[in-house]
Amino acid sequence: MNTYVAQRSTPATTLGLCFALALLEGLDLQSVGVAAPRMAHEFGLTVAQMGLAFSAGTFGLLPGAMLGGRFADRIGRKRVLIISACLFGLLSIATAQVSSFPMLVIVRALTGLGLGGALPNLIALSSEAVEPRLRSSAVATMYCGIPLGGVIASVIGVLLAGDTEWRHIFYVGGAGPLLLVPLLIGLLPESRAFLDASTSGVDRPGVAHTLFGGERTVPTLALWISYFCTLIVLYFLLNWLPSLMAARGLGRPQIGIVQIFFNVGGALGALGIGMSLDRMRPTRVVGGMYLGIVLSLAALAAAPDLAMLSAAAFAAGMFIVGGQSVLYALAAMYYPTVMRGTGVGAAVAVGRLGSVVGPLAAATLLAAGKSATMVIGASIPVTLVAAAAALLLIRRPQASD
Repeated sequence: MNTYVAQRSTPATTLGLCFALALLEGLDLQSVGVAAPRMAHEFGLTVAQMGLAFSAGTFGLLPGAMLGGRFADRIGRKRVLIISACLFGLLSIATAQVSSFPMLVIVRALTGLGLGGALPNLIALSSEAVEPRLRSSAVATMYCGIPLGGVIASVIGVLLAGDTEWRHIFYVGGAGPLLLVPLLIGLLPESRAFLDASTSGVDRPGVAHTLFGGERTVPTLALWISYFCTLIVLYFLLNWLPSLMAARGLGRPQIGIVQIFFNVGGALGALGIGMSLDRMRPTRVVGGMYLGIVLSLAALAAAPDLAMLSAAAFAAGMFIVGGQSVLYALAAMYYPTVMRGTGVGAAVAVGRLGSVVGPLAAATLLAAGKSATMVIGASIPVTLVAAAAALLLIRRPQASD
């Protein structure tokens, strides 16, 4: 079946299906942030507990990404992606059934396993569906589905006016992947590069050799640092932006508008910056991208009204989310096919530590009485560290398949 599908399918089929699943992953990732004010009201959560609820889901992403990437190199990208989609779909529905805070933390952590397992395979399938010169554009096309999924979550949050209706976001986020699974089984081709590598008789290297052998130590560490620091900033905003806007006195519809601008900017940034990486000098693209992150964070911290907040959120989404898509594309370039899943999965997993740290750090600062402006401004030094690591990375030679 895989051979037949691979013969009949085109790169557009792979990218379309990967985009659709990324859309649903983005919906689930931002559902907790959108639902947070209403969940806090229902369960009587403190700021610290909200931070733990945010980080529980992202903490599950770490082992999910490691295992998903490793199994991708063993049994194939398609199989692991389907298993991951089933897992996070079922557990998203389970999130809507929770009746206590401890149950919420456990279910969100388990949901993260499925979400984490899906992403390395989405990256590998997208990058391997096209010629090497188009890999950044392909990964960017797939990845822009994640912020667009956040737009859907924001729209659902605006439309559901009642304080007890937050569960509907998770019903939608869970049903979508389960409905998509039959299409993935029937239409998604396995990566031709993976199939060729599987039949070539080449020995599969161990994890340590994959990450640090063959002069890959510096690229691996640079990827890890840039992922970790960039995801601190990204997940801080994904989870805390609604609550920070509420603290400034914005109502629910206004918060939804700011979030929509953030996610639309993210989708456009992912596509635009990713395509630029295939056409321009990487140092210019990456340097401009991180400069844009710093300036947009400063604007978001200082914006005085809804119009300026929306514009700053659009810019922040464009550069931060777009920048993350570039890092995912770079990870696919620095590991050859036989070890790409493992290498990308490890980078995603280390980055997920940042996605845990970001929400918890914000919760700590807010609990200490710091303002929303100070919390956003604290992200700028972290961004500068990510920029230095990314610029070091792109000066290293890329892998040849």
